[in-house]
Amino acid sequence: MHTRQIDRELAIAYLDGDVPADTLLEEAARLRDEGHGRVVTYSRKVFVPITTLCRDTCTYCTFVKPPGAGGQYLTPDDVLAIARAGDSHDCTEALLTLGDRPEAKWPQAQEFLESHGCETTIDYVVQMAQLIRSETRLFPHANPGIMSASDVAALRPTNVSMGLMLENISDRLTEPGMPHHNCPDKVPAVRVETIREAGRQKVPFTSGILVGIGETNAEIIDSLLALADLQRENGHIQEFIIQNFRAKADTRMRHSPEPEIPFFVRVVALARVILGAEANLQVPPNLTDDFSVYLDAGINDWGGVSPVTIDWVNPEAPWPALERLESVTRAAGFELRPRLPVYPEYLSDTWIDPGLLPAAVERATDDGYADIPNMTRTP
Repeated sequence: MHTRQIDRELAIAYLDGDVPADTLLEEAARLRDEGHGRVVTYSRKVFVPITTLCRDTCTYCTFVKPPGAGGQYLTPDDVLAIARAGDSHDCTEALLTLGDRPEAKWPQAQEFLESHGCETTIDYVVQMAQLIRSETRLFPHANPGIMSASDVAALRPTNVSMGLMLENISDRLTEPGMPHHNCPDKVPAVRVETIREAGRQKVPFTSGILVGIGETNAEIIDSLLALADLQRENGHIQEFIIQNFRAKADTRMRHSPEPEIPFFVRVVALARVILGAEANLQVPPNLTDDFSVYLDAGINDWGGVSPVTIDWVNPEAPWPALERLESVTRAAGFELRPRLPVYPEYLSDTWIDPGLLPAAVERATDDGYADIPNMTRTP
């Protein structure tokens, strides 16, 4: 994978507004077309919030709740009900999302885990991934937070892919008054080690950055360069998410300014130029009213979009209807295709557990995308 096609100082100048963006956007679009043609993908998913308990207290998060105020685990019956609903709507992905290590903070978490024969929340995620695989056609994609080598190994047999957002490479964001203060699982070096470990174990992985939480422009660029370095090591980062911060009520950052769209478009374009033509680059379509602007900035993926469940991390932002997603993509001159949680180029025995690969191949088209029954393709 060829990465870093732009000088760091020039990249910062683009974000500072010192250099016009036209040339940048043209290069980002050219690279996307070189690497992916005119195909834009999405993953048809259900969002499974395994637990909304967490030991961290990020100042922009509404997903996490304490016990007694909505913080809880889904029971196996809950998980299976969501997965079966997704199965009935021909979804292929079960996105397993949860807080980091709640058992280290909450006795209620310890009690729940013990009652289900688990020592850790990761153990429970393994159980739930096994349940989903045994009872439905869905493929789990776990976003369980920080993972050790043994955690990754335990999840790999049931997860075709996994993920952890880097968010930002700067330790400054963990200092007092910053959004990741007193959040042990948001320390950049700890997150980098999880991403690196997934690469060592050949796990197709999702990572990315969160833009607008108090970082500088230089820290944005340094975060993208850090992800490019991690990808060069093991080649396992199958998709890069560039996500814009949205201020949420009932958080300490509810009055913080959100990134302006022209600025964020530059970030997306710079991500394409830094990460290269082959990278799968995603912006969530539910966080911007006119999400078509990101097609001009070089993306080739819309991420997981659900016809069944809400976005539990951004519950105020409904998914666009799949029909709208297709019409917007087609109007810009692209073909929209569903994919599995694992991208076509990672659908092989190098990357997928041998016990899982045959089922994934069976749900794929000949060219590795998701085979959705009764779905017509429109160029």
